[in-house]
Amino acid sequence: MDFSPLTDALATKSYEKIADICDDLMIKVAAEGIAFQDEWPYVIHLLGYYYVNDINSARFLWKSIPSMIKDSRADVVAAWKIGQHLWTRDYAVVYDAIRGFDWSQEAQVLVAAFSELYTKRMFQLLLSAYSTISTQDTALFLGMNEDDAAYYVQQQGWTLDPASRMLTVKKQPLVTEQKLDPSKLQRLTEFVFHLEH
Repeated sequence: MDFSPLTDALATKSYEKIADICDDLMIKVAAEGIAFQDEWPYVIHLLGYYYVNDINSARFLWKSIPSMIKDSRADVVAAWKIGQHLWTRDYAVVYDAIRGFDWSQEAQVLVAAFSELYTKRMFQLLLSAYSTISTQDTALFLGMNEDDAAYYVQQQGWTLDPASRMLTVKKQPLVTEQKLDPSKLQRLTEFVFHLEH
């Protein structure tokens, strides 16, 4: 079985393509009638889905994995633990699932990239949901200890009240570009003129 497109994507750190590459390869080998289940890179496939935030597809993949493989491969079960916590939105425990397994070298790179991306997603979630938040809660969402979490968000412009250990969120200004080309402006002007006369 030729996994070269997958290894190329991993080598070039094109992690956002991994799920699609795995899907295409799986369809290709299934159409050819090749028994692929024993050597399929389920861990990479699941992690690829997590990377693009496609938890539904990860669930369907998990359901399609033969129980013999689920019973014999601890790495597949460990990868699915991440998915379970993503599915239930148990944000803090996702980091425990990531750190709680000794990943293979191939998977370790993708796990680290997902972990970093997940931290950024959680930061954006906090940014949109809170105006003030405790360092303890911030640490849970970002998968860090309190001091590291406080330092991380302070680098993003948040302020810390040392007495209460509360962080004040600095909202990022929304930058919206309105591209108004002259033809649209002309049509709008003609339309308003037509309504007035």
